[in-house]
Amino acid sequence: MTLPDTPNTDLPAATNALQLHDARPFFEKALVHGVQHGILDAARLDAICTDAPKGMVQIARYFGSEFLRPELEKARDRMVNLISLYLLETTGGDLTQAAISLRDHSFLSRSKGGSDMLKRLIALPESSNFGMAGYADAQTPLLALWSLRSHADYRAELARRSQIASAIGAAQWLAEQYDLDTDELEAAGADAEAVIRTGLLMQALAPKAMHLGEWPSAVALEKLVTAQRKKKRAAPTQLQLPAGVPADLRALMQAQCAAVLADLAKLLDSAAPLRALLRPTGVFRARYFLLDDPLAEVDRYHRSLDALQEGGEPPQPASKTWMKTTQGNEDEHSLLTLFLCVAAGAPKKTLLTEKTAASLVRRIRKSGLQPELATAFIRSHAPGAHQSDYIDLWNSFVQESAKTLGSDMDYQMHDALALLRRECHVAG
Repeated sequence: MTLPDTPNTDLPAATNALQLHDARPFFEKALVHGVQHGILDAARLDAICTDAPKGMVQIARYFGSEFLRPELEKARDRMVNLISLYLLETTGGDLTQAAISLRDHSFLSRSKGGSDMLKRLIALPESSNFGMAGYADAQTPLLALWSLRSHADYRAELARRSQIASAIGAAQWLAEQYDLDTDELEAAGADAEAVIRTGLLMQALAPKAMHLGEWPSAVALEKLVTAQRKKKRAAPTQLQLPAGVPADLRALMQAQCAAVLADLAKLLDSAAPLRALLRPTGVFRARYFLLDDPLAEVDRYHRSLDALQEGGEPPQPASKTWMKTTQGNEDEHSLLTLFLCVAAGAPKKTLLTEKTAASLVRRIRKSGLQPELATAFIRSHAPGAHQSDYIDLWNSFVQESAKTLGSDMDYQMHDALALLRRECHVAG
């Protein structure tokens, strides 16, 4: 380090002082502090020196082999770090208290204390997705990793995982009120936050459903919201938590209330196409957990056909243009790709490469998007039984995506291309 020849006297004296960073492990600092202040005597130091090699061998054996020098050296680092973690956590970084802990307890017990801390950390859920539960096979590799991490890393990960554990607890509590088993959540790969939002949504729309054990499917939610729209119900301005929520889960549930209120406003807005809002790949559905009900889906489909045929005329079949263009690819991603190409005046495709996707975005930003062209294409060529659903799907996509696709602020098109990869059919 090269210091300036003439110090800047305009700066405070504290900024001119050379600050030394003590990078020693906290265990070493506590040990030295204990000796300097007479807390640790020669007998205690001898006991530590006797126990340390035993601890190194035990740790090396646990993670690999006690017969290899590199493994023993790594075991020494792990042991020092485990003790440092434990002392920092239990004393709040107080060197005197840490030295007293080394004096009053065995050296190996402090190492085990650090190991137990990490085991409790690793036992906490790493993801709020119920489908990721139950994977404990990686505990030893994870313990090997965390035994060399800092106390700051430990505290940050503990806070993160504790939040996840609370979210899972809140989701399980809500699910239990609807007689929904945790096994069902795991089988469906439900996210805890999505379960919480759905429970709060149902609390606002149909409080009695909780007592009837009726967790909603997409079809059931559509019926419920449709009934609310017919009553011209206004969106609420605040949400009430279900009765009996445990005190330690209230804050976590309340943190989701603002998002649910915003979604409720969209659901109860009669101008918003409801079926498009609830489409399986839409943004709304990704935020909520709805049960699959194939029989209800089939029943809804047949009822829509019956409604179309009430006038005595069969629904319009798909045109030759539709058949040729789609080639049987009528999933939502393929159809949105097709509709977007039509609205942009580009060649009709149900699959885009990364290059053609970028070209499509540039075209939209240069010439604009004409959603009515896609709507007219649907009315002219799509099968009559599906036209209403396809138009709702397209209108919902335009509402959610037009701003991003046409944004001049997204210079590198990162947001626009990410949107197309998520909503349309883009090959890598």
